[in-house]
Amino acid sequence: MPSTLPEGEVAPRDGSLPQAAVAEAATRPLGFYLHVPFCASRCGYCDFNTYTAKELGGGASQASYADTAIKEVRLARRVLDDRPVDTVFFGGGTPTLLPAKDLGRMLAAVREEFGLAPDAEVTTEANPESVDPQYLEELREAGFTRVSFGMQSASSHVLKILDRQHTPGRALQAVKEATAAGFEHVNLDLIYGTPGESLDDWRASLESALSAEPDHVSAYALIVEDGTQLARRIRRGELPMPDDDDLADKYVLADELLTNAGLGWYEVSNWARTEDARCRHNEIYWRGDTWWGIGPGAHSHAGGVRWWNVKHPSAYAERIDAGVSPAYARETLDDETRRVERVLLEIRLAAGLPLDVLDEAGRAAAADMPELVVQRADRLVLTPRGRLLADAVVRDLLP
Repeated sequence: MPSTLPEGEVAPRDGSLPQAAVAEAATRPLGFYLHVPFCASRCGYCDFNTYTAKELGGGASQASYADTAIKEVRLARRVLDDRPVDTVFFGGGTPTLLPAKDLGRMLAAVREEFGLAPDAEVTTEANPESVDPQYLEELREAGFTRVSFGMQSASSHVLKILDRQHTPGRALQAVKEATAAGFEHVNLDLIYGTPGESLDDWRASLESALSAEPDHVSAYALIVEDGTQLARRIRRGELPMPDDDDLADKYVLADELLTNAGLGWYEVSNWARTEDARCRHNEIYWRGDTWWGIGPGAHSHAGGVRWWNVKHPSAYAERIDAGVSPAYARETLDDETRRVERVLLEIRLAAGLPLDVLDEAGRAAAADMPELVVQRADRLVLTPRGRLLADAVVRDLLP
């Protein structure tokens, strides 16, 4: 399978990093992302590095995947300094297609090699139909503290267009089961802007999600990615392209309903009931901290060095079994690239972007758009209108 990954620089076969990168990484929070690339079926809008059984073909096994991933955890321990892990996040794909004991063994490997911070956040994504009360109880016993369910919509016709397999009410039941199993934090993922979704459909989805009382909600505008089934249907004229004004109206409605329900925005697309309910793992990404991505196609960052693994599960397993780093390539970020990425990501946070990250032209641009950004102490924070136009704000801040 041809790789679509960027070329970058040659990555060392032993996975080693420059000592300066290791030293800087040790001063920042550390997260592990464990990618599980398997799905029962492919959603029409998804372009993630995931595979159904039919797409996998030979040479890759769900049954042996946990053992393979654990070997990369051990590789990471040979590269990074000895320090506890702050967050662990299982994503995919559908991590919960694997047995709960396999996810538990992967988490145990991180704990054994590095140790977990006393307040470590441990999350898994899950499709609502892929778990039951016993499965969730096993995850909780293994040390998981947070679960994120892909609800997407409460509308049957919207779920059908997205090729989602669960019924509208299943996500709400899954939240109840997770709470009963003892999970401290539960998130619901929603998508707005699906072709054929009305504003009333979206309102019903928000109200339905809130009725389950999760302490975190993520609401993302639908992005039509090239190469997906959804993109092909739109290109053939079967479905309309999402409309920017419609997306804006739906974001405003989401912010209104979620805020009124006691969930505050802390990143443009994320709302949490309390500070403890925020997804700390994602904050590691948004703040450019240290994370190691385990699995095929997973990306990592440490001290200004970014690398990415080979894409296909078979190629990944072959490298791991040969005792070779699965890294396909890497890049060393210069100071200006890191500054630009800080602007791109930190301006999206409610905590705001430190003013000293901007150059003189950027600070002047910020002063010229008070309707989009406001200064609070030494930080710039997006206004509600600014959140709708965050990409345009970034372009102006980086003249």
